[in-house]
Amino acid sequence: MALYELRFPELGEGLHEGRIEKWLVKPGDVVKEDDPIAEVENDKSMVELPSPIDGKITQIHVEAGATVVVGDLIMSFEVEGSADAEPSLGTTHAASDTAQASVQTTASASATETKAVTAPAKGATQPQGVSSREILAAPSVRKFARESGVFLGNVIPTGPNGKILREDVERFLAGADHAQSESHDGATVMLPHEAQSAQTSSAEPVQGNFAQGAALEERVPLTTIRKLIAQAMVRSKHTAPHVTVLDEVDVTELVKLREELKPLAQERGTKITYLPFIVKALISAVRRYPALNATLDEERQELVLKKEYHIGIATDTERGLLVPVVRHADQKNMWTIAQEISDLAARGRAGKLGPNEMKGSTISITNIGSAGGLFFTPIINFPEVAILGVGRISEKPIVKNGQIVPAHVMALSLSFDHRIIDGVLGQQTMNEVKRLLENPRLLLMEV
Repeated sequence: MALYELRFPELGEGLHEGRIEKWLVKPGDVVKEDDPIAEVENDKSMVELPSPIDGKITQIHVEAGATVVVGDLIMSFEVEGSADAEPSLGTTHAASDTAQASVQTTASASATETKAVTAPAKGATQPQGVSSREILAAPSVRKFARESGVFLGNVIPTGPNGKILREDVERFLAGADHAQSESHDGATVMLPHEAQSAQTSSAEPVQGNFAQGAALEERVPLTTIRKLIAQAMVRSKHTAPHVTVLDEVDVTELVKLREELKPLAQERGTKITYLPFIVKALISAVRRYPALNATLDEERQELVLKKEYHIGIATDTERGLLVPVVRHADQKNMWTIAQEISDLAARGRAGKLGPNEMKGSTISITNIGSAGGLFFTPIINFPEVAILGVGRISEKPIVKNGQIVPAHVMALSLSFDHRIIDGVLGQQTMNEVKRLLENPRLLLMEV
């Protein structure tokens, strides 16, 4: 018998970490290759992690709910054969490159202690207490760093989520050569990861005898989805200058039409909400004003007009905000869109959406009306250039043909990227959406 150590694999391109939502097995269980052993939350979706081999589970090294990165040891197996006969033991199929490239260390260091060390030649020395498994970098970058004699813990990352790029390693190499030529004997430097630790420590509030105050707060680790949401929101707000136009639309006729269609929807086994009408109205509007169904190619300074209409539907779930996509919505009738929105929302709340079902939208819709919200300033689902926010429907008096009459009024908020879309164009798009929602029977003429 031999020991097989399963390390967390890279479940998709660019996915470097995941949260073990639930273990499906326990120590002592015998599994076959491809049997599901865990549910992993990764990139806003829930996926099953399969066993890479036949064997008996001897130990689970990570508790359910923990976040792990590629290369972390998560499980040990007892397998048939000997270690000599099994050269693949100690790695996983998906993460063999990453696991081999990672450097293990058993030494530990105090998280609050800042140390000065003598600058190594090209940063080849691995500091005590720092594991390369804790560093985000693609296998090709790890290989390049290893061949160049660089420990990745010394490199300042510039990629998303603190990821180290090949350019970062090259920049470090150039800086190390320069520093070596100008450094004095015995000079001490603070490594980048230590400098960051020192800055973090110095920024922390002074701890005194405040036991009572400490008991009044709780620290909750961010889930994988919340971290992804945070990154996406920051990127959008920092990249696209947002402008939001707010307006109201008389949807009295839409409310009546929906009531008429409810029995037909029940016969078809679906639920008709206002969203399918809004989807159709938005598609018609951006067909007329195509700059809103586009992306900006910043490198080539070109506006890329999309000829397909994939509508993202922001969905609130217990795990966080998800944006499943209704693809080719322009080619679908109202019933199909209603059924698809209902299905995507249900599977999103159950954590059953695949990653591809939340990619590729060309423009999005977000709805806080169901939660009682009115006007708001939605954040664009970057790299899209616009998002339509839907508020609640209120009954209020309006002036119509010189008479004050009761009406059902919906609040709308349209955010757009001001680099591409001027205020007038944004309002013109809003006006077209309003025109169609005020006269919803026109939407029935759409596909």
